[in-house]
Amino acid sequence: MGNVNINGIATLDSTGVNVSTSAVTFTLRSADSRIVPPRGLLLVRLNEVVPEGTTETLPISLSLDGIAKAVSIPGGDSWTVASVSTGIYLLYYNRNAGILQLITA
Repeated sequence: MGNVNINGIATLDSTGVNVSTSAVTFTLRSADSRIVPPRGLLLVRLNEVVPEGTTETLPISLSLDGIAKAVSIPGGDSWTVASVSTGIYLLYYNRNAGILQLITA
């Protein structure tokens, strides 16, 4: 999808969702990896619905270029299926510190 504006917040779209016994992982368009800064804000649009019957306590991960990263919420807990749906989410990302945190839902 690209940037919202020049040098603005990177925006990424999901292209699929995979449910395993340990996490629900949304795959992001790999072409978007070039716009992800080493740290900063990201707008992520989740286009897929988590399949009905999925355990609500499973954590959410985002995968870009085959690398999945768990998403936390403020306070450090995992973002879970119980509070995810299709839509746009604002996250903070820091590649070096290994942080991917949901700011708004």
